[in-house]
Amino acid sequence: MAPTLDLTDVERFNLMKFRRNVADCCTLPHHDDQYLLRWLRARKFNAEAAEKMLRDSMKWREKWDVDNLVNWEPPEVIKKYYPSGLAGYDKDGSPVVVIPFAGIDMWGMLHSAGKADFIRMTIKMIERYLEIARRQAKEHGAGASKVSAIIDMENFNLRQYAWRPAGETVLSLIQMYEANYPEVLKTCFIINAPKIFAIAFSVVKNFLNDYTISKIQIYKNDPRKYQPVLLEVIDAAQLPKCFGGEMTDPDGNPACPSKVHPGGKIPKTYYQSAEDKENAMPNEDFMTVVVKKGDKLKLPFIVAQEGSFLRWEFRTDGHDIKFGVSCQNADGKDNVVIPTHRVRSHLTPESGVVNCAEIATYTVLFDNSYSFLRSKKLHYSISVAPPIKVSVKDDGEVAIQQL
Repeated sequence: MAPTLDLTDVERFNLMKFRRNVADCCTLPHHDDQYLLRWLRARKFNAEAAEKMLRDSMKWREKWDVDNLVNWEPPEVIKKYYPSGLAGYDKDGSPVVVIPFAGIDMWGMLHSAGKADFIRMTIKMIERYLEIARRQAKEHGAGASKVSAIIDMENFNLRQYAWRPAGETVLSLIQMYEANYPEVLKTCFIINAPKIFAIAFSVVKNFLNDYTISKIQIYKNDPRKYQPVLLEVIDAAQLPKCFGGEMTDPDGNPACPSKVHPGGKIPKTYYQSAEDKENAMPNEDFMTVVVKKGDKLKLPFIVAQEGSFLRWEFRTDGHDIKFGVSCQNADGKDNVVIPTHRVRSHLTPESGVVNCAEIATYTVLFDNSYSFLRSKKLHYSISVAPPIKVSVKDDGEVAIQQL
């Protein structure tokens, strides 16, 4: 068994007890003390709680047939558009996984492959990287037994996660990871994070345990801040040039797409049904109205806290419509937030978010006054999210707090 250094007498006793209690289900070669310690640490060395967590995970593995996913052949759309890849290894020998997060087309993925296959592919990739880490640990020692990750948030757009199935799928994956892969993350660098990323992370972090959160470092879009940090733990030869390393593809591409698949927008030809191809937006939690010809629809929203966020998503059936946002503060002063403009929302769903810099009444306008012949059927979802405090420490790490 692997050495169990740096344990107190009580921790050693609980490890011995835990090992005895799960001997019937932990029969594989990698079910050593280091493996058992991950479950124990996740439950603060409570042997009974760790046993329940492990046995629940074993049932989950059986349900998803995890041990046989190595032989599972993903659908073509997942092969082409699932963004992830092994860039190289850090200085301890741990695998370095890169995830170009903006390359995930959640709407297209869920309507092409479905939620189950998307989850199945994620499990397959996690298992693959952990198997690589186990092999690396045999050669380089325990320091290589975990996975390092770089999550590139460049071009991140929050709007697709305003769609409930997309948001729920991501949260399901996070909960799945936390329940079944305790303490396998060595470090996680979230880089090129736009300010709006704080909205998403404020939700996500509620589903992460303290260990995972402690491994995450967030950097805004400033290579001068994150590149030196990456190079402290990853040799330049093992890091793509776009992140400050020396690695390129044979054709000189600094993003190394031959190693790190970029994902991308999924063509509608992959969608599973004609209805999916026709509808550019789901119906959950959407209001449907008809904006009559020559008329306008004004929707007021009172924002009581500075720094709140007004979010919207809408589509129209058949024809375009004009859209804009304005605000009126307590002094009665009117300001244009988004100038009214014509939106081709019958072809592509329109969604977005604005930071509400002042306490005011924000009015969302759908304008059909220019159309004298056609009324417009409109499906919309609009909400106000609470403010989030974002601060940057001297070392470039972003601190996020929901107010």
